Amino acid sequence: MKKVLFSLLLFIMAVTVTAHGGKNYEDSNIFDTMKEGDKLAILMVHFGTTHADTRALTIDAINNKTKAEYPNVEVREAYTSRIIIKRLGDRGIVKQNPLEALRQLHKEGYTHILIQASTIIDGVEMESLNRNISEASPLFKEIRVGNPLLYSPEDYENVINILIKDNDQNIGYVLVGHGTYDATTAQYAMMDYMLKSKDHNNFFVGTIEGYPEFGDMLKQLKASGLKKVQLVPFMFVAGEHAKNDIAEDWKDDLEKEGFEVEVSMEGLGQNPQIQDLYIAHLKFITKHRKIGIMEKKAIYEVTGEKL
Repeated sequence: MKKVLFSLLLFIMAVTVTAHGGKNYEDSNIFDTMKEGDKLAILMVHFGTTHADTRALTIDAINNKTKAEYPNVEVREAYTSRIIIKRLGDRGIVKQNPLEALRQLHKEGYTHILIQASTIIDGVEMESLNRNISEASPLFKEIRVGNPLLYSPEDYENVINILIKDNDQNIGYVLVGHGTYDATTAQYAMMDYMLKSKDHNNFFVGTIEGYPEFGDMLKQLKASGLKKVQLVPFMFVAGEHAKNDIAEDWKDDLEKEGFEVEVSMEGLGQNPQIQDLYIAHLKFITKHRKIGIMEKKAIYEVTGEKL
């Protein structure tokens, strides 16, 4: 019992308090955990796009940046959208989904995997990815998963600091996210709240599918008194939604309300600084291991201290 208690106390001392996840991580460099014969690969996971032009500027760009950051590590990619995988397949472009990519890596002898997704929020895409990882985890010695773009309050602050550069106070910037119909849509509302709390009152957040809806955003925009609007895709890739929902539907609806509207057709993934935030999340899990909830409960049962 004393030996177990001592080990748990050492574990608690090793826990790192960071903005990437509070007390949910411990210091652990994955390279130091590997033994002779082990192989590490990085899997970059994207929703995907059928648009070759924006794919080169976003998905390919961050994949290449990852390869430059980890020149001695194998870097692969996977798409989560089955529709996009099928459409690309019809054109002769083969893309694997995450589970297929993980099984392929296992066949090739990889034992340790770092996964970084280009998702914006911790929503249904991350839920789907985590299910794939849970199914594939017995194939590997360890799999670590980086957080999406927005996870900790510091993540929101970092993104806001990037978005407000070259801010024109006479323009209303409308950040249009994809959205989701489950509870995780609250993360978009958190972004809107933090923008306002930092006095960036000419920034507004809306979603195509979820909350805040177009009407919620429009109410705030009208109250601002601003007449010029710039629609900005709050998505990694400016694909179908940006070219159809934003550049057409939202633009037309705002113009009917009397606004002068411009549309930015750049996805967040085109911004090198946004790319760097994802890379920072990847670097973090290279050096830190997430503590499972059962580990935390076991420590609490022995010590009475919450992590």
